[in-house]
Order: sequence, then structure tokens, then C-alpha cells
Amino acid sequence: MSDKIKPQHLARKAIVYVRQSSAHQVHHNLESQRLQYAMQDRLQQLGWREIDVVDDDLGRSAAGLVTRAGFARMVAEVCVGQVGAVAAREVSRFARNSREWQQLVEVCRVVDTVLIDFDTVYSPRHSNDRLLLGLNRPDSNSTSYSSSRRSANSVEIPPRVIAAFRPSLTSYGRPCDRLPGGASSTNDDFGQ
Repeated sequence: MSDKIKPQHLARKAIVYVRQSSAHQVHHNLESQRLQYAMQDRLQQLGWREIDVVDDDLGRSAAGLVTRAGFARMVAEVCVGQVGAVAAREVSRFARNSREWQQLVEVCRVVDTVLIDFDTVYSPRHSNDRLLLGLNRPDSNSTSYSSSRRSANSVEIPPRVIAAFRPSLTSYGRPCDRLPGGASSTNDDFGQ
């Protein structure tokens, strides 16, 4: 059991979110479906007794303007504090755009709901987990988003971002020395 799972999480129900993006996947990727439904076993091993499965979005893409009733229902139940954990085989299954992903993570942080995938229990209230969840978030600018466990897409950094950080990457002085007036003028004020 993870130390991130507390009695208050186990006192509320858990939700397993199952989704496949197309009717073709629903009919032909049966192993993926089986693995997603098997997350119920993981939740039972972690201590949950009440587990709901939300599979309303089977065959519905998370891209574009497609309404996903299952995702909306899951977020609504999390919002009212009824859910101690939301689980998916991979956290990338929850959402395929940054807006939905950030909404889910923030709501889970506010109401203290953990996110669980096959490997990890994430607590959005822990800064390190928020960082990891941020790295796993969907990229709305990419139609081929997938988490590092699903593929090895490279991260492309725009040249303007590199240019903005280049001075700080090559300058090894103290950060306060790079401020206008440097540290000496600020330190002199404290001496008076």
C-alpha cells in the first residue's frame, strides 16, 4: 500500500475510468480493454471496497469537441467529494488536452483525491507528484500525445524559449548579481 493513500481516501469510493478512442479499438484491442478493467483489482489490493467503473466513453475520442459523458460524470463526482481515487491503466487515458487534464488534477488537489495508474499513486497535494502529473499531461498541440510509457516522443523546445534562458544557462554568478543594481545595493540598504 502507498503511504499517499490515507483512511479518508479509502472511506470514499474509487472510480476506474475506461476509454478507447474509436469503435475499431473497442472491437479489436480487447487486451487493452481487459487491462483497463483490471485496474479494479489494483484498487482492491490498495484497500478500496467500493469501486465504480466509468466506461461510458468507450469508442469516443478525447480529441476535439467530442462530449465525453463519462469523463464529465467522473469529474462531477470528484468535485462533490464522493471519490477518494480515480484510476486508469495510464494517467494519459483521462484526458487528451491540457485544459481537461489540468481541470482534473486541480479538482483532485482541492478535494484530496489521489490519481492512480498501473505503476504509481499520485497525490496532487504533493508538489513532486504535481510535477510528475504535469510531465504526463496531454499536449493539446500534438495529435500524437502519449505518456512516456506509451511511446518515446521527443520534447521540442521552441527557439525563443531557449534564447530566453540562454543567459541564465551560461552565467554561473549568484542570481541576485544578475538583478539590476546587483546584490551590493540591496545589502547596503540592510546595513543602514
